[in-house]
Amino acid sequence: MGKFTYFISDLHLSAERQDITDCLMTFLREDAPNADALYILGDLFEVWIGDDDLNPFTQFIAQALHNLSLTTPVYFIHGNRDFALKSKYAKLAGLTLLDEQTVLDLYGTPTLVLHGDELCTRDVEYMRFRKKSRSRLWQMFMLSLPLSWRRRIANNGRNVSAQNKQALSMEIMDVTPSEVINTYERHGVMRMIHGHTHRPDIHIHVINLDGVKKDATRIVLGDWYSQGSILKVDRHGFELQQRSFKKSAN
Repeated sequence: MGKFTYFISDLHLSAERQDITDCLMTFLREDAPNADALYILGDLFEVWIGDDDLNPFTQFIAQALHNLSLTTPVYFIHGNRDFALKSKYAKLAGLTLLDEQTVLDLYGTPTLVLHGDELCTRDVEYMRFRKKSRSRLWQMFMLSLPLSWRRRIANNGRNVSAQNKQALSMEIMDVTPSEVINTYERHGVMRMIHGHTHRPDIHIHVINLDGVKKDATRIVLGDWYSQGSILKVDRHGFELQQRSFKKSAN
């Protein structure tokens, strides 16, 4: 019988946020090696414009993850910020890429894991962009552009996204309840783990499986903007945990 498994998402790593990186490094060094596996459910990076955009920071992250993968499997599901992360960087970082919706057998409990952005169907403009950006032709075209162009496009996109969020209600940016129910029933599971909304919590939904109404559990991971947010799952259950950022000595 296994020990436990960790899940994280929405770290939004960047060279400008050393506090997030330090927290992750401590977790990878001290906690993650004791787990059966680590699952990263998207938005590992603040932005990812292609595997050819290697730099000292992304190489440092890749080395740390690769070191962990030598003893603990590390799995990755794409988020809305890093959907362009491909096999080249995954190999460098020791990541096993999973489908955007994957069912796991977690200590006897079938569990659906996903980033979660596809559940937010009331954000119509984003859903249009999501459909376009996941197409193979669109990605091939974007990745063919010079890095400098892609950086400008990504920066402009982030600015527009920030402006749009100010105009959208919290309800629109959260998951759509009916889509959550449909997703449970489509996969035939009673537990779901996702991130994206940055609202760590435990939710119970009544679903219909084989004509029987049952209570299904949805676990939402937190972001890493002000603390590390980690989910620990074992055969007894699960626990949402936090890791504090260490204060700078300066």
